[in-house]
Amino acid sequence: MTAKTHYVIIGAGAAGSEAAWHLRRRDPKSRITLITAGRLLLINRYELPRVFDGVDDWRELLVHPPQYYEDHDITVRRNTWVTSVDAENKVLGLRHKEKLHYDKLLVASGGGGYLPPDLKEYASLLHPFGGYHNAIRVYKTLPKRGTAVMIGADMIGLDLVRHLVRNGYNVKVVATEHLFWPHQLSEEERGTFIDTLTEMGIKVISGRKVTAIKQRNADGTGRAVVTTGGREVTGDVVLSFCGLMPSLEFMVGAGVDIERGLLVDPKLQTTDKSIWAAGDVCQIWSPEENQYRFYYGWKNVKNMGRIAAMNMTGGKEKVGTFADENLVIDKKGHIDSPFWEYE
Repeated sequence: MTAKTHYVIIGAGAAGSEAAWHLRRRDPKSRITLITAGRLLLINRYELPRVFDGVDDWRELLVHPPQYYEDHDITVRRNTWVTSVDAENKVLGLRHKEKLHYDKLLVASGGGGYLPPDLKEYASLLHPFGGYHNAIRVYKTLPKRGTAVMIGADMIGLDLVRHLVRNGYNVKVVATEHLFWPHQLSEEERGTFIDTLTEMGIKVISGRKVTAIKQRNADGTGRAVVTTGGREVTGDVVLSFCGLMPSLEFMVGAGVDIERGLLVDPKLQTTDKSIWAAGDVCQIWSPEENQYRFYYGWKNVKNMGRIAAMNMTGGKEKVGTFADENLVIDKKGHIDSPFWEYE
């Protein structure tokens, strides 16, 4: 009897979960293992700002209910950390010393929030927002009509800003080179969109570098972001949204090509014929631009999960590497971005 193909997916985010669904459809008799470092099942991180809209039950943010994984015969390994990939023997090393064999591997471990080096010593004074429990903590810490200070303000951060302003909070943005990331804008375009943020009720501080972050009150509440010249930007919470950094430390030594992310061809295959990658962790070769590049956003990431599954099961589909990803101003005079398209 022919052995079942064992597909292992590292990462249970949008790309990994989408891939698992398509793998099950295309190879009904296969074995599928989904590995996640998180304790909860897939929560769309782009939905986390909804905690400020009154969502206080993590189950409302689940992309799939727990029964979904059982119904589709997908084994989910939660709170599990991959520490190494032995590509020659097709074996993963797990932090608790277990070894897990795969036939075909999809790396969809995503990316975590990038913290610039000059902010690392102040990390304990920042309010992380990645993950449901962190989001709830920020919600409970920020008083009604309180003030949030955001450093950087990439598009994930600006999505949160939209929810905060809509719900009556004050927002101050300390703009860095990460403002509007991953969009690449000219100075003129940047100025136009900063003006739009101001019209939306957001205070934008430009041209001042962050030099320190301080606690304001003896009871641990309140923060002050110190900028060039000693000028302070005060608020109740301070959040850093400065882009994403691929999570792929475990791939070092696996023998696949890595730049900032895993390098893959338009079919999402790495330099190893049994390893694919999808989502924020990979850089895809773009023939139009003659370079490897990242493709961000919920829709892009989900589509990569689908394409990876197709090609892991014998397909030859390619990612569309040329797309209109422009930042725009909508009819209401608000900023809009394809990065915010979740369906």
